[in-house]
Amino acid sequence: MGERLNRVRRACEPLLRRIFHAYFRIVRGMTLGVRAVVLDAENRVFLVRHSYLSGWYLPGGGVDYGETMEQAMRRELKEEGDIDVTGAAALHGIFLNSHISRRDHVAVYVVRQFRQDGLPEPNREIVECGFFATTALPEDTTLGTRLRIAEVLDGRPLIATWR
Repeated sequence: MGERLNRVRRACEPLLRRIFHAYFRIVRGMTLGVRAVVLDAENRVFLVRHSYLSGWYLPGGGVDYGETMEQAMRRELKEEGDIDVTGAAALHGIFLNSHISRRDHVAVYVVRQFRQDGLPEPNREIVECGFFATTALPEDTTLGTRLRIAEVLDGRPLIATWR
């Protein structure tokens, strides 16, 4: 049953993305999202797997009206990982996510100071999450996620587009 659901999800993803972005094109001129590279004391990175997308991602989501990028990042971390940021978060960069839309931008923060009382239970949006050693990321971790992790931890040059 799980593999069948994954095949259906992969087949529906392009259509769902187009629908969401068509909606946001009408409602907003530009879409702005946030993601966070959350690193624990052992430099393991927190990743999430969504119910509606295939692959593993950095946690994050859209910036709501009247919300700063940092407020959105903190809200998304709480919602997706039950993570409370307890110190300063560093803005890593802002990236054009052109494979989604030519108007989609993603701000990436690095979070090293946080509290998480435990991993949240799977829900309708996040079906799995956890901390992973960068040498043992899940096989289907997205390229954009891998690039941001390499930029933060390995000092790789920033690439202006999400990829």
